[in-house]
Amino acid sequence: MAMQLGGSTGIKSDINVTPLVDVMLVLLIIMMIVAPLLQQGIPLTLPLAVNSVEKPETAGQTVVAVNAQGKFYVGQKEVRKDDLGEAVRNLLESKKEKVVIIKGDRSAQYGAVMEAMDQLRKAGIEDMGLITGTKAPQRTGGE
Repeated sequence: MAMQLGGSTGIKSDINVTPLVDVMLVLLIIMMIVAPLLQQGIPLTLPLAVNSVEKPETAGQTVVAVNAQGKFYVGQKEVRKDDLGEAVRNLLESKKEKVVIIKGDRSAQYGAVMEAMDQLRKAGIEDMGLITGTKAPQRTGGE
């Protein structure tokens, strides 16, 4: 509490917002540092492609991952192959964007990624995308 100047002896009842702003800035900085760490997902080595576009992952996306051992993950939770379609469909019910992103490890068998796509199609999910890493374009020798 602060005292007023000018001869009055009352208590000043104004809110001091400086400590509030300080606390909010600290919380903002903490969230900016922690948020990217929370979105790591399953560690995969993505295949590389020249024509891929950089698309950052957001928390609202539905991601299905297939690791090198052929295990399936919805977000970070491991799911059996037979339960994959149902798990994703249940997850999409509450979401506005009904697109499923499929991330397959570079060492995963092609058939495992296709099984994931088949299970999603059986569950009635048609909007799917594949994520790859970006590879620098190769230059031809004639330049």
